[in-house]
Amino acid sequence: MTKWNIDASHTSVGFSVKHLMVSKVRGRFTGLEGTLEGNPEDLTGAKIEFKIDASTIHTNSVDRDNHLRSGDFFDTETYPNITFVTTDIVKKGNNKYELIGDLTVKDVTKKVTFKTDYEGTAVNPWGVKTAAFEAETKISRKEFGLTWNQTLEAGGVLVGDDIKITIDVQANPAE
Repeated sequence: MTKWNIDASHTSVGFSVKHLMVSKVRGRFTGLEGTLEGNPEDLTGAKIEFKIDASTIHTNSVDRDNHLRSGDFFDTETYPNITFVTTDIVKKGNNKYELIGDLTVKDVTKKVTFKTDYEGTAVNPWGVKTAAFEAETKISRKEFGLTWNQTLEAGGVLVGDDIKITIDVQANPAE
């Protein structure tokens, strides 16, 4: 099997969550690494692993980012990484897959499914072949122990439960 490394400088991991029950807060993680072992043009039988540095969370608010790093949320001093490892990949159509695997946040591991599109390959200006993918899933933050919240005076809560995760990946062959 061919091994590909995730190109962190051309890969993004983003998320969004309801705020005040009516709007969304979006954020991203800037520190990540990962590998794909297999054929990017046919992910069937491939193995994919990601490791995200949870302390690299960025939501355009220093105070909110520091709160998210604290024990109320990710507790990045105790649990520095968020990980994902595929356990199965199901081809769902032309260039469409379901990546099923174990997502670990803090000390909780749950099976999640990323709906994934293979976007194709290209050769970059330095002659290196690059493969690209888009992946998306939705999780319940409470199921991963991210339970902090605040009740609003008018009813409802400050932070929604459903987290939408989107990943845009570029990968290059390992050398």
